[in-house]
Amino acid sequence: MTAASHPNPIHAILLAFPIGLFTAAAVTDITYLNTAQIQWSNFSSWLLAGGLFFGGLVLLWAIIDLARWRTASGRNRRTLYVLLLAVMWVTGFIDALLHSRDAWYSVTATGLVLSIVTALLALAAGWVFHADPYAGKERI
Repeated sequence: MTAASHPNPIHAILLAFPIGLFTAAAVTDITYLNTAQIQWSNFSSWLLAGGLFFGGLVLLWAIIDLARWRTASGRNRRTLYVLLLAVMWVTGFIDALLHSRDAWYSVTATGLVLSIVTALLALAAGWVFHADPYAGKERI
């Protein structure tokens, strides 16, 4: 097992931000729909903006990492990871556009569904990133 097969710790730290921020945005959307307090919609907008910023950094890093990967082993998992991040970022961007409307109409059923889907995509990307391709195999 080479050092290149281990996840980069800085990349892992950066990935934690979109996971947490997009998940928190989904929670604040649910809270807004239950309370109708506009400040929760503002929280969601800022959480989405932060998730998009860090998600963009992680996506850029993952694309560069995929382009540098020379061997076929692990390439499918890395490609899936990049695709999950790309779909997460686009979904989060569309959700951020919906949240930029007037606060009373920013969090509708569509906004909530997009927030939940974005959070699930971020969690799935984190799972794929941390999945050990050598699990159950003897390491030398």
